[in-house]
Amino acid sequence: MSRAPEWAIGGGEAACGCHEGPTGQMPSVKKQTARAGKTTPIKRRDRDRTRQEILDIAFAEFAENGLSGGNTDAIAARANITKRLIFYYFNSKEELFTAVLEMAYAKMRAAEEEDLHLEALEPEAAIRRLVEFTFDFHHANPEFVRLVSIENIHRGRHIGASQRLKEMTQPSISQIAKLLARGVASGAIRPGVDPIELHMTLNALSFFSVANRHTFEAQFAWDMSSPKAKAQRRSEIADLLWRYLRKV
Repeated sequence: MSRAPEWAIGGGEAACGCHEGPTGQMPSVKKQTARAGKTTPIKRRDRDRTRQEILDIAFAEFAENGLSGGNTDAIAARANITKRLIFYYFNSKEELFTAVLEMAYAKMRAAEEEDLHLEALEPEAAIRRLVEFTFDFHHANPEFVRLVSIENIHRGRHIGASQRLKEMTQPSISQIAKLLARGVASGAIRPGVDPIELHMTLNALSFFSVANRHTFEAQFAWDMSSPKAKAQRRSEIADLLWRYLRKV
């Protein structure tokens, strides 16, 4: 990781004089240079890379501790920058959390575009592939599941305020709608299935085995974590959804 600007390195709230919210302008590089008695300009860190580093660290922090418990001082310390620089890129802790959500959902949508290719499969195979992808993504990204759960605690207000997040849902629903229409036309899938309802059912079934794994295992002494248990659950969800969708 490249070194941050000298004005941005080290120190917490006391050092940068900022609070858990918007701050003023970035310190003047020229002023800092003059104060240090230097004649050469300070080398500035790449902005896109810095912003991404903040997002990656904030993702882990919020997924572990939630929005309320997430600590911007801890994020700044791990990124080796001041908290002021966080608020230069993201005006508030709330805005940073929204940006983390946007990044997390964008990762899932990018994986869908790269891996699914449902249009190349027959309806049953396409449904099973959709189940497998969704189930595997949730299990491979438990931090994403925790982050979504945290946003639900906050009643979805950050997603509701983000036009980008709303737009991200459209390709997924459109892809499912096309798959259902193709299946109906071929006689493989029964008519009348709402693509949003199907999306919700699939995610509910996949989400549960990650979000509720610990409580379910503790209550029922039921294995939900081993590769064998996950493979069985994955197959059962695929069978369940196909039996629900197929035209008998």
